[in-house]
Amino acid sequence: MKFLRGGTSALIKIAFRNIFRNMRRTGFCVTAVGVAVFFIVFYSSLIAGMMESMNEVVQVFETGHVRIVSKQYDEEREYNPVQYPAAEGHPLSAVLDDIRALPNVKAVFPRIQAYATLQESVVKHAVLWGIDIAGETAVHNFDLTSRTDGLIEGRYPGQGANECAVGAKFAEKAGLAIGDRIPLKTVSAQFSDKMFAPVITGIFRFDYAMADGEYIVVDFSRLQRLLSLGDAAQQIIVYADKPSQSGQIAAALKGILTPADNITEWQDEYWIALMRMYEPLYFCIYLIFLIVACLLIVNTITMIVHERIKEIGMMGSLGMTRGEIVQVFFFESLFLAMAGATMGVILGGLLTGIGQFFPLRWTALTGESTFASMPAANAIFFQFSGLSLFKSWILGVVVASAFTLVPSLKSAFVEPVEALRR
Repeated sequence: MKFLRGGTSALIKIAFRNIFRNMRRTGFCVTAVGVAVFFIVFYSSLIAGMMESMNEVVQVFETGHVRIVSKQYDEEREYNPVQYPAAEGHPLSAVLDDIRALPNVKAVFPRIQAYATLQESVVKHAVLWGIDIAGETAVHNFDLTSRTDGLIEGRYPGQGANECAVGAKFAEKAGLAIGDRIPLKTVSAQFSDKMFAPVITGIFRFDYAMADGEYIVVDFSRLQRLLSLGDAAQQIIVYADKPSQSGQIAAALKGILTPADNITEWQDEYWIALMRMYEPLYFCIYLIFLIVACLLIVNTITMIVHERIKEIGMMGSLGMTRGEIVQVFFFESLFLAMAGATMGVILGGLLTGIGQFFPLRWTALTGESTFASMPAANAIFFQFSGLSLFKSWILGVVVASAFTLVPSLKSAFVEPVEALRR
């Protein structure tokens, strides 16, 4: 009686000893929860890596942390119109200086993106990407896999020169090499056809399908002059000290720009918003993994209660209350859940910890066509996070323990006298 009245610690000791009474059954339960938690760690790390890849591609190639374009451009953005400059009516240099003076602004760059038709090539269409090459390569990496400027041969075009750099896939499809010219035609801001034949000075590989297969990188000032934009830019890209500061910068920009301009934060881009919208779905998938695993524990605890009917009766006759009997079985299932969750977190943590240095290839997972349509680098790195591992462990323990409450409660309704008769 004294031992049984030793409080919760005595009940925990009894429950702990019970898990070793049938090691085969214990092993099955621990493995089931461990596998479920392992998949939660694995897939949450993989999805976090996919999100990080999209975030970086959008920030580097699409919107920066904040993008400024005219409202007319946003309405027709699928055509990449150049006749609608950002901050129209204001000198570009003055606008850039005003933005640089804002708190938390790391860098500001003008950009132009225009469609071009190639004249003497098997590749008929491309995208002219006019950027401040020296400035942008100093602020961020274009190749998000190797963390470099992406050049694999030659050099980027000089400022104001009739030069360009092309992606490795583009060069391969078109049969081009350094020193070749690319005769092409584009449309200026005045709706006139512009002929352009830049010399290829460099070949890059950004490991981003759209850029590697379609982009022709040209110096911003040269493309600005070619497209008759004067002292203006089609887009103004702003980079913050931290991506989370984009909201503060966007709010401050409203005091500088006119109502004719649209200010877009990187997290509002279509693909980023879509992936975040799916986060509840991912959580539901994780729960399904756990629920399937928990069914084995529920079945196990139910069998344990049935097999230990006489033992339950004996515990009741020795003076244990119904609540204490329930606690014994609940603690037993809790230990099983904790052991399984710990095993799953350790295995998942080891895999994702190693996987963060060895990227998965997006094309291998989804195919070339799917990869080409999404703003994501080809390489996906697992995102290893101690906080994510802890959350996965808590989720596994809480869900598995909650599911065993019902079979544990059955032990409370066993009458000691009836149990001892069996």
